[in-house]
Amino acid sequence: MDKKTIKDIEVAGKTVLVRVDFNIPRNKETGEITNDNRIVAALPTIKYLLEQGPKAVVLFSHLGKVKTEEDKAKNDLSVAAPRLAELLGKDVTFVNATRGEELESTVKNATDGQVILVQNTRYEAGESKNDPELGKYWASLGDVFVEDAFGSVHRAHASTAGIPAHLPSAAGFLVEKEIAYIGKAVNAPERPLVAILGGAKVSDKIAVIENLLKVADKVIVGGGMCYTFAKAMGHEVGTSLLEEDKVELAKSFVEKAEGKLILPIDSICSDKFGVDGDIKECGADVPAGYMGLDIGPKSIELFKKELEGAKTVIWNGPMGVFEMEPFAKGTVAVCEALANLEGANTIIGGGDSAAAVMQLGYADKVSHISTGGGASLEYMEGKTLPGIAAINDK
Repeated sequence: MDKKTIKDIEVAGKTVLVRVDFNIPRNKETGEITNDNRIVAALPTIKYLLEQGPKAVVLFSHLGKVKTEEDKAKNDLSVAAPRLAELLGKDVTFVNATRGEELESTVKNATDGQVILVQNTRYEAGESKNDPELGKYWASLGDVFVEDAFGSVHRAHASTAGIPAHLPSAAGFLVEKEIAYIGKAVNAPERPLVAILGGAKVSDKIAVIENLLKVADKVIVGGGMCYTFAKAMGHEVGTSLLEEDKVELAKSFVEKAEGKLILPIDSICSDKFGVDGDIKECGADVPAGYMGLDIGPKSIELFKKELEGAKTVIWNGPMGVFEMEPFAKGTVAVCEALANLEGANTIIGGGDSAAAVMQLGYADKVSHISTGGGASLEYMEGKTLPGIAAINDK
């Protein structure tokens, strides 16, 4: 990686500002954390910094979307402090402010590597607008900046791109690892490279499909978006998810792909979106009044065959509505196929596919699970990510 990492910077005696990703899922009723993976993922960077003898480690993160006062109450970042303290085995000072006297004095008076967690960055209206004044203000609190929130580096926000405009900056271990895995997979893969794309809409993944058709040896498509491709190839899709305005685009992808694009040949269909409908296997055509909700058994066998011998696999998006047991088989089969690929670099691109891999118990059987769905997708599109671009070059 041509960007500075935390091993390239001096932090002893300094106040280190760290952008982490503590955008953690919580129980809607109780507000309790339901999955602490993102906090755990930040620990290697925080622990390493603490070992270097800094004055303070000041953590910034967003939590949820904040547009109203009700959103503020619902997305109070104080929920993360006790869990972080428990995992670190060290006190964490939570500052219930994003600017002002309390924040400034807490940071100024910190000693002996005190860990400080700042309230939700999105409490500031200027955060998502990358307000230059806000980025400059936050930067004034510290001496050096570490970017370790891969899930947010595709956004040009004050806490991701604004702060490093004013301070020496470096990538934390999590960001370094993400770039190493996803960057190598896209830019210098061991071949054959197979990409698997699922999810609901072609429109969400147009640029990804375009870029991967250039760099991958095969692109397998499942999920709801495959029915737009099916329609483009002249098949009936019943009431399946369909983007009519993207049918011509899908047709052009099929033509340009020259056999690289692998599409399902059958579906698991139902006459209603739920587990209580008339569920049956359908061929390439979905009958009228039915919708495709998962890839079928023939497609599973086809996809497994296409994965044979792959040395690099990138997977982003489930094959069906995997939250419902009757429509989970396609996603489970892809998980199993990746888990059993000998000697392959298998990368799960965040979001629903990461949730599926963890939920189905295959997390330790793949090479890398990305912490950032949107960021990994944009990286696969070949886009420059603002939070990465802002880090100092080596």
